[in-house]
Amino acid sequence: MYKIMLADDEGIVIDSLRFIIEKEFGEECEIAFAKTGRSVIELAETFRPDIAIMDIMMPGINGIEAMKEIRKTNTKVVFIVMSAYDKFDYAKESIALGVLEYINKPMEKKKIISVLRKAMAEIDAQRAQRTNDLIIKEKLEIVVPIIESGFIYSILFNEKLSEDIQSYRTILDFNSDYGYMISLISGETQEGTHMTNAVGSSVRMQNLYKEISEELKKTFNCVVGPIMANRIVVLVPCDNEVLSYEERINIIDKARDLIRILGAKTDTDYRIAIGSVRSLEDLKISYSETINAFNMATDSVIHVDDLPIKLEYESNYPKELEKQLFDEVKDGNADKVVASSGAFFDWMVNNPNTGIMDIRLKVIEFVLWAERIAYLSGGMKYEFDSRSNYLPDVMSTENMDSLRNWFVQKMTTACRNVTEKKVEKSIKVIDSAKIYINKNYNKDISLDDVSREVNISPYYFSKLFKDETGEGFIEYLTNIRIEKAKGLIADTDYSMKEICQMVGYTDPNYFSRAFKKKVGVTPTEYKETL
Repeated sequence: MYKIMLADDEGIVIDSLRFIIEKEFGEECEIAFAKTGRSVIELAETFRPDIAIMDIMMPGINGIEAMKEIRKTNTKVVFIVMSAYDKFDYAKESIALGVLEYINKPMEKKKIISVLRKAMAEIDAQRAQRTNDLIIKEKLEIVVPIIESGFIYSILFNEKLSEDIQSYRTILDFNSDYGYMISLISGETQEGTHMTNAVGSSVRMQNLYKEISEELKKTFNCVVGPIMANRIVVLVPCDNEVLSYEERINIIDKARDLIRILGAKTDTDYRIAIGSVRSLEDLKISYSETINAFNMATDSVIHVDDLPIKLEYESNYPKELEKQLFDEVKDGNADKVVASSGAFFDWMVNNPNTGIMDIRLKVIEFVLWAERIAYLSGGMKYEFDSRSNYLPDVMSTENMDSLRNWFVQKMTTACRNVTEKKVEKSIKVIDSAKIYINKNYNKDISLDDVSREVNISPYYFSKLFKDETGEGFIEYLTNIRIEKAKGLIADTDYSMKEICQMVGYTDPNYFSRAFKKKVGVTPTEYKETL
């Protein structure tokens, strides 16, 4: 159905147009008309035409001015302009208004029909575009929460977040380099620092998630995470590394308003904790601050900057270099650790407020922490007395170059252990597996048997074995058996059936097929070539 509005001060013109349209298009069109500029504008507001056939010269407000007014409230209407006057200026103005066609009176029937079909095609295209836009919007409403949840999970649990940040920023359409985390928790009532009936509240939150998410987004321009028990975690991007006092107070006020709105709508109590601004890579710290804030205060809204729990550094402390150094240790990047640990030591030496004892203590602190990373990663075996000489060595060293070398060497060793020891352990596992296979190839052994022997799950062992040897377990076992069979065929007088059983096969036909697949000939043919 197309709504067509006719605007002309001549009744005969309107009647003619109606006759042509109704005869050609029948019930496809709904027609309304007006004879003055003002009545056309008023009609357009109530009728909401898809197509408007406008005469330029009408009593009162002319057609051009009427179109300008109509366009303000109906941006999609398709205008067709008609006039008995060949006035170029009017034509130019009508074109500027986005008029589809400019035709002169008297109008030909074929021309009218042709122009209307063109207008209808444009309306169809608009409608198709709107439908497509709605479909996309509907899909986004389903997909975006999933992506937002993925981003929040990455912040909390993914140590390689920096690799994914740009993708998330592009998809979620924000450009900020910084942000802060908000934790929203719910419960029946608040008792001290915790909320009662967390389990029941988590169920209620599931049912209310969409409503809560919408209110969060109204209050903050934010990324809303999934429900985790009775908690929702939120990221609020921001452009500056530090919030002003006024900005912080504004955030707290908005959070208080949000709690009141949610409480009234959902009949549930809420608390909000707000973390400090961090780089996107360090937002996990901001989240941890919100958890500590809940345990430190009983207020319904808590900002970490109001509490004595935020880690602070002296103004010239190279905290970014410290973070970079331990990130490199975690990544097992020994070359970079050499440079970063050397740079940090140089900062300590050149800091005018630092004494020799301060440097010794920091060196011990950093080395122990780097080794802890190696222990937790499985890169080192913990031995209680393995570091008994660290303190005497450091305390007895007066020469800064010697202390620097000791520090860099220990940091680098810890870093290498993160990856190299794991590789060594993997190689030992595979070596043990090979020994077991070579001893038991003549038995009915399976992947499960070997993985049990080396105490690793079958799936992980299969992957590890392929990565280290370049062969799958079955392929490796088959190669061992066929090589053993070749040796027995060449050096003994055993029958093929006996050899088949001696190398671990129970079916001679299967043995023969496996042999031919590897060697190119059957066992019997192979014996004949010797």
